[in-house]
Formats: sequence, structure tokens, C-alpha cells
Amino acid sequence: MKDEYFAKENRYEGVSYRRAGRSGLMLPPLSLGFWHNFGNVGTIENMREMMRTAFDHGITSFDLANNYGPPYGQAEKNCGRILAMDFKPYRDELIITSKAGFDMWPGPYGNWGSRKYLLASCDQSLERLGLDYVDIFYHHRPDPNTPLEETMEALKQIVTSGKAIYAGISNYNREQTEAAMKYAKKIHLPLVVNQKRMSLLDQKTQREGTVEYCRKNGPGLVIFSPLAQGLLTGKYLQGVPEDSRVARDARYLHREDLTEEKLEVIASLAELAAERGQTLTEMSLAYLLFEPAVASVIIGASKPQQILDNLKATEHTNFTEEELAKIHEITKGF
Repeated sequence: MKDEYFAKENRYEGVSYRRAGRSGLMLPPLSLGFWHNFGNVGTIENMREMMRTAFDHGITSFDLANNYGPPYGQAEKNCGRILAMDFKPYRDELIITSKAGFDMWPGPYGNWGSRKYLLASCDQSLERLGLDYVDIFYHHRPDPNTPLEETMEALKQIVTSGKAIYAGISNYNREQTEAAMKYAKKIHLPLVVNQKRMSLLDQKTQREGTVEYCRKNGPGLVIFSPLAQGLLTGKYLQGVPEDSRVARDARYLHREDLTEEKLEVIASLAELAAERGQTLTEMSLAYLLFEPAVASVIIGASKPQQILDNLKATEHTNFTEEELAKIHEITKGF
């Protein structure tokens, strides 16, 4: 890899950016996630090549959190190192995001949603990233014990102080999203996105009404785990590959998750994808992008080619009524 990086001049050609709710912020249809593969599990050169590949193809949004790694904080450190090496000339073209809300450091002040935790975590994230500000700072999950007003006021202080341009929430259901948006409007907080888990195998966000609420009122939805931890790549239809997440790290996906019923559903979806001229991965991402409320879908990657493969999904995001009916029948119950 050449040491000096010059982004491709045609990086924005053919990319249809999507508005984040009712804000002025435009996001790329796919964002690059830093959850698993930017800690101490890979090489800095591979991470660097993935970030270059993403940006060269119009993926301007890099999604992080304080505890992404492993270990906690390492993804931000590695990202910051690469930003300094390659992306200083392009900072104003990037959407760098971080979050706080899950466990980060020991004791009562390194978790959940207090003002103390959020303000301290934001400062720590900026230091690791080597940045003066992030573009979006999220509260990572609802806190049942901290008043919503305190959490929203902390986000407002982070934005007002110039440490973030926009605020976001993550893992908030419909009622929590509505309450957060109502208070954000009251205090003039630019709360523009809600990051939620959603896929063809996990449609809880749709059933609980969050998608409908965001479609009508904002904020924009940013989707994570769109491939259900790799199930919707189809890689498990012929058994468990040795290099798969189930084989390597079963914290989030377990062998018992690979039920006969689920594998039959995945196989049926793969057949429909083939009829559409897509891979199962491409159709799974395209299905999410078909929803107008979705501002961006976060993809994970362990090598640059996976990013290029996922980008193919953006070429065909329309679905016929017949195709939608088939998908709904196949995935009924998920």
C-alpha cells in the first residue's frame, strides 16, 4: 500500500445520499462499522485499506463507540491513527460517530446515561480519535434509572460545546424515541438519528412501531446487524465454517441459533434473492434500504472486498409487491 493516500476523484458518482430524518444531514446508504474488526484482532494495514476502500466508494460515515474493540477503546484508537495518516484533508467530508451507554470503565460513573458518564466519555473518545469533534454523538441505550431529561441535556451540552455537531440515540423503542424527540425539540437539540438493530431475521423494530414513527416524525433510522450476525450471508447453509464468527467467537451468535427452521427460512430467502439477480447479502441490505425511514445501514467487514460486495446492494433496492409478500410470508414470526 502506498503511504500517501489520495481519495478517488469519482468517489461520489452514483451514490444516492439519504436524509437523516427531517434534518439537513445526508448519510450514505451504507456506513462502515467498527464494532468487531478494528480492535486488536487485525492489522492496521488491513483496517487502513478498508477505510480507504469505503471512502473511495462514497461511504463517508464511520460508526464507532467508546467500547468497540477489543479491548474497549481500541477501535477509536486505531481509527484515530488512520484518520491522522490518511484523512486529514477529507475531515469535512466524513461523518465520524461515537457513542456511550454501555459499560466502559469500572465503578458507577462508566456506564448507562448520566451527565457525568456521557460528558467524560465524549472527551475520552475525542482524545482516542484525535479529533476536536465528532459529527454525531449517541446515547447508546436507554437508561431506566437516569431521567431522560438529564441524558438529553448532557447531549445538548456536548453539541453546544462544539464536541459534536448532531446527537443520536440508539436502541430506543418507539415510546422512548417519541419521548426523546419531544424533549429534544423542547431544548432545541439536533437529535437526528436512532440506531436500531433490524434485519430480515429481526423485525422487532418494525413490529414495535419504531419504523413507522421515524418515517412520520424523524429521526432517521441507522440500522446495525443488518445481516443478523452473518446468518444472512448464507455462509451457514452448509455447516459452520472454521473461520466464521460462530466458530471463532460465540458471544453474540451461537451454534444453537442455527435451528433447522431458521436455516430453512434463510434458504428460502436465498432462492428469492437469486430470482432477483442478487446474493442473499445484497437482497438483505437492499430490503432495509427500501424503507424510506432508513438513513443508512451499517456494514461490518474484515477485508476490503466485503465492502465492495456489499455496495452491490445499492444497485437494486426496489421490490415488487409480489416480492414483498413473499418476504413477509417467509419471515413471518421473526
